[in-house]
Amino acid sequence: MSEYVLYYKPTCPYCQKVLKFMEMRCIELPLKNTLEPGVLEELIEIGGKPQVPCLVIDGKALYESSDIIAYMRENLIVCKTRKRPEAN
Repeated sequence: MSEYVLYYKPTCPYCQKVLKFMEMRCIELPLKNTLEPGVLEELIEIGGKPQVPCLVIDGKALYESSDIIAYMRENLIVCKTRKRPEAN
């Protein structure tokens, strides 16, 4: 089974797109906030650049929110019941 970690920054709209997709599909992965000490340096060491979102799959970096979502859609088990967006 593959190991996953999603690197993200809370203020990044592309990261929010991936996180919202994960929430809607009940996908739970380890998350690393690049604003926390040492995390950005860790991401750069893995992928060579500070770009987020970044899904690390078995030590290999996958960038771009649309590519990450496509990968998740194809490769990760999702819940059978999707959460409905909350009404405002």
